[in-house]
Amino acid sequence: MRRRAFLALTSSVAMCALLRASGGSLASPAQGAGAAQTQAIAAAATAFLNTLSDQQQVAAQFAFEPQPMATAAHFRGGMRGDVDMVGEQYGRAMWSNFPVSDVPRPGLRLGSLSEVQRQAVMALLRVLLSDRGYRKVLDIMGSDQALADTGTPYASGRAAYTLAIFGTPGVADVWMVQFGGHHLALNVTMLGQYAVLAPVLTGCLPAIYEEGGKRVRALAAENDKAFALLGTLDAKQRGWALIGHPVSELALGPGRDGEMMLPVGVKGSTLDLRQREMMFDLISEWAGMLNDVHAAPRLAEIRDGLEETFFAWSGPTTRKPDRNGASYFRVQGPRLFIEFSPQEPGGDLTMHVHTIYRDPRNAYGRALMA
Repeated sequence: MRRRAFLALTSSVAMCALLRASGGSLASPAQGAGAAQTQAIAAAATAFLNTLSDQQQVAAQFAFEPQPMATAAHFRGGMRGDVDMVGEQYGRAMWSNFPVSDVPRPGLRLGSLSEVQRQAVMALLRVLLSDRGYRKVLDIMGSDQALADTGTPYASGRAAYTLAIFGTPGVADVWMVQFGGHHLALNVTMLGQYAVLAPVLTGCLPAIYEEGGKRVRALAAENDKAFALLGTLDAKQRGWALIGHPVSELALGPGRDGEMMLPVGVKGSTLDLRQREMMFDLISEWAGMLNDVHAAPRLAEIRDGLEETFFAWSGPTTRKPDRNGASYFRVQGPRLFIEFSPQEPGGDLTMHVHTIYRDPRNAYGRALMA
């Protein structure tokens, strides 16, 4: 009940923000659904910025600085200060799979905001993302809060999640929203009727936790759908799919923008129609995080490339019921790279995972500006 009420509240806040910014009328249908959705997101972003003091606005909003490729940013951290902490930097934007106290993110942390300002952040996310994407964000943040409640030597929990806006929200010019923290990085770039969600980091520790007396299993759909697809492969297909990649290693993690790998695994053209549909459904757990209007052309593009998309697997091929497995998998297509990688810190591979979603040709919306 609490989550449904929260979803309704943030949807209401987003709509009110849109109406205020548009002078009481929604965008004309002639602008197209994509442009109207961009305008709705811009209205929610502007509503958030309008809640801030001058000092907060300086900390939350930056110029959008397009560049040919993101770079790797290195920090020293860990309990002894001797661990190489890597982030991915694009202009002033920065994200990582490390906590925000080890790899600082630009923008304002939720913990520094008033309740009204936090509601405005969540209202922005609500209109930016699909229902599935928004729920996934809540699950990841809830997992990090469960971790924080056990005590951590680094910044964790919902209060550490950070929002930054790059450029001026609107339809005419390119701009970007970056939101994330430990185990989450969303980069959404918009121009006119188009929006690009890439790159994305999702993860969790712990994967299973309790909130409001209910059991939550974060990133469950990704894992369940991958195991289901693996289970449909015949002996020949499975032979192609199985690879020897280290389970806990992200091949294209933070700082690896623009890099490509030779595809490995079972090729989509060797799958039957049902298997290809299952692979598409798996990919949609990442590509479908963006709101339905803006995600539609990207999902159509992915579907068109399914025959040239590969599915690869490393690690155990079985798991305990209703629990994430200790297995790595990868999905790679013409304009797609996904990894799901269980992590060793924490002592249980089924409880800690990092995932990456990349669009090699359109990271940070670069194709929008071509």
